[in-house]
Amino acid sequence: MAGLAASVRPLLIGGERSWTVTDTAGLPIVPAERYLAFLRSDDRSPNTVRSYARGLAEWWTVLEASGVAWDGLTRTVFGDFLAYLRTGDLPGVDRIGPVPQRLAPASVANRAAAVLAFYTWAAAALNITQPRQMLYQRSTRRHHSYLPMLTGVVPATDRPAPVFRLRVPNKSRTPLLTPGQVRTILDGCAILDPAGDGWRPNLAGLRDRFLFALLAESGMRLGEALSLRHCDIHIGAGGTPWVEVVPRQDHPHGVRNKSSRGRDIYIGADLEGLYSAYVWELIDAGIDVQVADVANHFVFVNVGGQPLFAPMRAKSVYARVRALTRDHRAALPPDWTPHWLRHTHATALLLAGRPVHVVMRRLGHLDVQTTLSTYGWVTEDAEMRALANWKSYVAGWKGIHDDQPA
Repeated sequence: MAGLAASVRPLLIGGERSWTVTDTAGLPIVPAERYLAFLRSDDRSPNTVRSYARGLAEWWTVLEASGVAWDGLTRTVFGDFLAYLRTGDLPGVDRIGPVPQRLAPASVANRAAAVLAFYTWAAAALNITQPRQMLYQRSTRRHHSYLPMLTGVVPATDRPAPVFRLRVPNKSRTPLLTPGQVRTILDGCAILDPAGDGWRPNLAGLRDRFLFALLAESGMRLGEALSLRHCDIHIGAGGTPWVEVVPRQDHPHGVRNKSSRGRDIYIGADLEGLYSAYVWELIDAGIDVQVADVANHFVFVNVGGQPLFAPMRAKSVYARVRALTRDHRAALPPDWTPHWLRHTHATALLLAGRPVHVVMRRLGHLDVQTTLSTYGWVTEDAEMRALANWKSYVAGWKGIHDDQPA
């Protein structure tokens, strides 16, 4: 965004990386920074702060081009803002030729949501209410003869709705990986030496195989996996092994657990064996010498670069994703991400006939409706059941029973 009225700049706060919005002179834009400071104090993730900072930077760019003060805006300027997000054309710019698409609808909605949230905060925290009144209107619901059962008992809610309604195309299906594609990902990281001499090619490959296998066979989010400590993985007790997902917000690279509630996830013997092999390789590499308390140290760590055994970054995982995609172009979707493994896990469980409430607990959703909204199409699509090996793929996940906690 060089040369525009505002830009997003990184900064360090208490040793943690965060983001702010600056003007053309490189100085923080005070109202935007106050709101971002509120988000940081509310323990929002660095990714959320960065996303909202981007939206506010683009908003201030349009305000500057329009000559409108941030606390005295009109609906017209917000419409200009949406046009700028979609096309890149600032107010007063006349385009000759076809209009390009600058941002996808989902990105436009994300940037606009940041601005709407900012003015909601300004109304509550600064008592600057005019902008929010301009951007929101009272809901005008039609009256029907039918009345809910609790009408007159529970207070009615009349929440104001944004004047500009942004419609994001509905994705009726979540992106999935087939069992064969999951196998390609795992084998692309590391494979067992046919001569029986352990996993090859190296410790980094074994670590990555364990990470992707864990995501596929537990349904964990990437942030949850990268936040794991060795004490969270319970094996060797004679019963079904399990992973304890503990809500933590202390990863040095800003990785966060999305859920504020913990849960136990039962895993199979294959994943238990893979973790054991990984731990032995870590010990062989000297982690017990360099790390004072291995049990409470991060599971996924640097094993090739420096600093050695430091917590692994999410961007390192995505670098591995890009490398796997490049090496297996014919087998893997070009846009797959680690989160697809979570979707695949949930889909496979539903196809195997697991109850929705069990899948909900395993994924860490707060309610069944979230699970149904995301994966409800699975049980309705008969064609999905024709995919080869779905049930045998799920059968390898030992210890997933309806009568056990998820």
